[in-house]
Amino acid sequence: MGRLPEVVGTLTSLRELRLDDNHLTGSIPISIRNLLWLQKLDLSVNLLNGTITFLPGELSNLEILSLRNHHFRSIQDSGLWRLCQLKHLDLSFNFIEGELTGPSTNGSECVQFDLETMDLHYNNFGGKIPTSLGRLTSLRKLNLGWNELTGTIPESLGNLTSLRELYLPWNQLTGSIPTSIGNLLLLQELHLSWNLLNGTIPFSLGQLSNLEFVYLYYNWLSALPLSLGNLSELRHLDISNNHLQGPLPTIGRLSKLEYLDISNNSLSGIVTEAHFTNTSMLEFFDATSNYRLSFEISPNWKSPFQILSLRLGSCKIKSEFPEWIRAQTCLEYLDLSNTSISGPLPDWLGDWLVELPLSFLALSNNFLNGPLTNLVSSHSPNCSTVLDILLLKNNLFNGSIPDLLCNMISYIMVLDLSRNMLSGTLPKCFGLLPNLQVLILSSNRLSGVIPSSLGNLASSLQWLSLNNNCFQGELPKTLANCTNLTLLDLGENRFSGSVPKWIGENMKELVVLRLHKNSFTGPIPVELCERSRLKIMDLGGNKLTGTIPRCFQNLSGMITGGDSSISFSGSFGLSLSQVMKGVVLEYTTTLRYVVNIDLSSNKLVGEIPKELSLLLGLHGLNLSNNQLTGRIPDRIGDMNSLESLDLSINQLSGVIPQSLSALTFLSYLNLSHNNLSGRIPTGSQLQTLNDPSIYAGNSELCGNPLPIKCNHDGVPETERNSEEDEDDDGDEKIWIYGATGGFTTGFMGIVAILVLNNRWRIAFFNFVGYCIGKKL
Repeated sequence: MGRLPEVVGTLTSLRELRLDDNHLTGSIPISIRNLLWLQKLDLSVNLLNGTITFLPGELSNLEILSLRNHHFRSIQDSGLWRLCQLKHLDLSFNFIEGELTGPSTNGSECVQFDLETMDLHYNNFGGKIPTSLGRLTSLRKLNLGWNELTGTIPESLGNLTSLRELYLPWNQLTGSIPTSIGNLLLLQELHLSWNLLNGTIPFSLGQLSNLEFVYLYYNWLSALPLSLGNLSELRHLDISNNHLQGPLPTIGRLSKLEYLDISNNSLSGIVTEAHFTNTSMLEFFDATSNYRLSFEISPNWKSPFQILSLRLGSCKIKSEFPEWIRAQTCLEYLDLSNTSISGPLPDWLGDWLVELPLSFLALSNNFLNGPLTNLVSSHSPNCSTVLDILLLKNNLFNGSIPDLLCNMISYIMVLDLSRNMLSGTLPKCFGLLPNLQVLILSSNRLSGVIPSSLGNLASSLQWLSLNNNCFQGELPKTLANCTNLTLLDLGENRFSGSVPKWIGENMKELVVLRLHKNSFTGPIPVELCERSRLKIMDLGGNKLTGTIPRCFQNLSGMITGGDSSISFSGSFGLSLSQVMKGVVLEYTTTLRYVVNIDLSSNKLVGEIPKELSLLLGLHGLNLSNNQLTGRIPDRIGDMNSLESLDLSINQLSGVIPQSLSALTFLSYLNLSHNNLSGRIPTGSQLQTLNDPSIYAGNSELCGNPLPIKCNHDGVPETERNSEEDEDDDGDEKIWIYGATGGFTTGFMGIVAILVLNNRWRIAFFNFVGYCIGKKL
């Protein structure tokens, strides 16, 4: 490591200077301008910084300039476009800011440019792409990707008829792809992904007979040209994540096509075997999330390809399991989820799976029915696949889970059989799957106890979701061995006994604990306070007793809130239900952001711990339907992330804290059926929660939105009957008469007032006491 010495400038006859990858620091020395005969300068992969400066007349013989991978932040390019013999310019992987400039349009620099490679990617260049770049007619590669360029792609780029590679991804380019792109007849690679391009892909693109790689994903493009089928040399086409509509053009003439991704668009129409007539090289095909695209392929079709990855999720296949897929012997990834496939699994499926290198199989969200026995190979029980992920959720499978399934999927990492009609007990062999990380069997009819063998998955198991079944008994102590669990969902079953202390003592990675609606008894173990990463704790709907632990303030995950390690839940379709805002909500891809405590519908007593108000990241707090007493914590308004608060059906008393009005995100509140009193607080957010049912069943409350008004002391005004009103009127008449009549008559009037009206009597004696006190 060191600086580039000034003495380099004394080597005036030097033609090539290479000091790449030497940990050089500082700036480029001014003396380097003296190297008039220098043809190649390579200082790439160092730690140089400052400004890159080109002055007219300097380094005029330079042909190769590589300054990639430094910390340069600006460029003064007044002399750059006078380097007429420059063939290769690489300033990539720097921090260069400012507008990108091109050669002058008046021809004041070079009559002709020899530049063949211009690579400026991974910088912070802004502004528009200069139209004058169209003068660089010798360019073979132009890479301006991963910058902050705006505006449209200039039509003048169509003048670069020598271009082989055009890279403009990860910018903010708008408008349509220029039709002049059809002039680039030698173009082999086109990368325009991650921009804001819109409109139709130009028909002229079909003229580029040498094009091999086209990447247009993550734009706003709306239609595909029929000419797409003319790209006879095309190997990779990725047009995913756009707004493409209309039918899929035939790709049957693309005999060299290996990779095709049209996923996450709005393509429609029918795809038949004619689309794939000559696609013998196809290895990857992804059409997922094109809801109006229907695959109607004959079951007897013999595909020309041996595909490695086939992804048709959320398209339509209105038939039984496609027979033509049986001929695919190289499949590694198969996604047929949400495709409307119906009927039983074919009897050849188990043997077929054993013969494949398949690592991912998704058949979720269909109408598949019958038992799972056909999923199991009829070969020797020792036969197994290399399957990593198996997703069969949300079908109509019934019967028990076959024990032989474990032999077949001995390498499984993710197994999701949720939302079916499976019955029977949980196979003990699941505890013998050494790589199992995610086991989701929720929403079935499974029964019995959790086998103790699951405790064998001590180092691997991360998610265990068995909710909404008929499991019973106490939780096996061997589960305490599963110290890497981040999600444990056993809700909606018939589990009994106490909530185990070892959940808090052993499961140090736990983020989600859901034991909702079981028959757990006893107190909430204080050991749960040791789980600092916990973000969802749902113990509602049990028979828990005792008080709420004050140590919940140690749940630091509920203080910080935010993202969690359940970040990839949406990838496998994991869903988790939570009672939030008075209703049951299903969380999938947003589960990572949920922070919630639900202790509702138990038999908890005592006060709400004031320490709960320290959980600043909490989104939901539900303590309803218990036997809690005392006051609502005064500092509950400190919980500034709270969106849902339910304290209904308890025995809480006292006033509602004014700090409640500080909860600016609060959109659901229920304080009904308690013993609260006094004036209901007002505030910007509380004004929007104007449903009187929020406060129903608290007879001593007053103020908006209740019809009961408060007096000046903040207590409900009592209504007076008509007789009392008449008496008051009579009292006032007597007082007036006493004030205006003679002394005797007036005195008798006063006596009458004191006899008839208790309020006046008290006022009179207070007045007399005041006068005596003054005199003394």
